[in-house]
Amino acid sequence: MTTTILPTRNEAWGFHGTIRHHAEPGQAWHLAFTAIAAASGASPEGIRDFLDSRHGRHFADDVSSGLTAGQSPENVIAAAVDRWMGWQFGRKLSRETGIPAGLPYLTGFITHFEIMAETETQH
Repeated sequence: MTTTILPTRNEAWGFHGTIRHHAEPGQAWHLAFTAIAAASGASPEGIRDFLDSRHGRHFADDVSSGLTAGQSPENVIAAAVDRWMGWQFGRKLSRETGIPAGLPYLTGFITHFEIMAETETQH
């Protein structure tokens, strides 16, 4: 499966801006984008917008913890994807975000950004 990897629109913040303090951002972006696409099946636009968001910054914080411990970027990103796919939206977070309870964090947040991107193109 070929994954279209879109470039960041937010070099200063989000995943890209956070990860640059711990790894080469282009390589980390490519690895994260590919791993998230494989796990979620989400659109490139949804993945890019997720990674560019504050949630992407939190994802980068998760990845950075492993990098600081000396683990490889591939392993750290795979572990972060697994964690974020294992965490689920509870009722409280569902009420706050409108994302259905029970969805994995990655799926829920990326779907949110896919919907936002689709809404933008319709206006």
